[in-house]
Amino acid sequence: MAGQSKKQAAADRRARIAEMQAAERARDRRNKILLGAGAVVIAAGAIIGIAAAVDNNGSKASTASASSVSWAAPTDTDAAVKAAGLTMLNAEGTAEHIHIHLDVWANGQKVTVPQLVGINEGAGTISPLHTHDTTGVVHIESPVVKDYHLGQFMTEWGVPISSTQLGPDKTDATHTLKVYVNGKETTGDPSQLVFHAHDEIAIVYGTAAQNASVQIPSSYTWPSGL
Repeated sequence: MAGQSKKQAAADRRARIAEMQAAERARDRRNKILLGAGAVVIAAGAIIGIAAAVDNNGSKASTASASSVSWAAPTDTDAAVKAAGLTMLNAEGTAEHIHIHLDVWANGQKVTVPQLVGINEGAGTISPLHTHDTTGVVHIESPVVKDYHLGQFMTEWGVPISSTQLGPDKTDATHTLKVYVNGKETTGDPSQLVFHAHDEIAIVYGTAAQNASVQIPSSYTWPSGL
């Protein structure tokens, strides 16, 4: 009986996570529909603008988006969350509920923040820091109000960060690592950067030539409900 109860509890947790993800996907679809009309109106102008940008500065306009790289989330979610000093939860916390947006560039390439960082779908458990999709939105849903740091999320992702390292890449005489919050460069150890609601965080690693093509965002357009 006890074994059956545990299995049922795990199944219930998986169902709750699935429902939550379905609700977010539905919200995103609604937002896309609402934005669709406006997108059609500006599409022609955008195409003209892009063409002009390529003509005037072709290499810079295209370099940042020409390619991308993906660093997958760890397969052992529980171990990664533990390494970050966090605990898996049976349900999302409600005492603190904020979101930040993360952009990452490495060697001139945009890095995709993977989905399901901090989520163990099989066990139906979830970290206070997690992602549901590849938009770069990081959810902070905690059972207690406390500071959470960039380094904790990056550890969950399996991409360690420090003042001299981003994942497999380390700084040297020609490669730098810079971190920006809402468009402004920060100083100090980036792993200790505290998350605040609706922060736009950009991590940029590479040579001066590679980083010159990166347009540092100062904000993120948040969907309704986030």
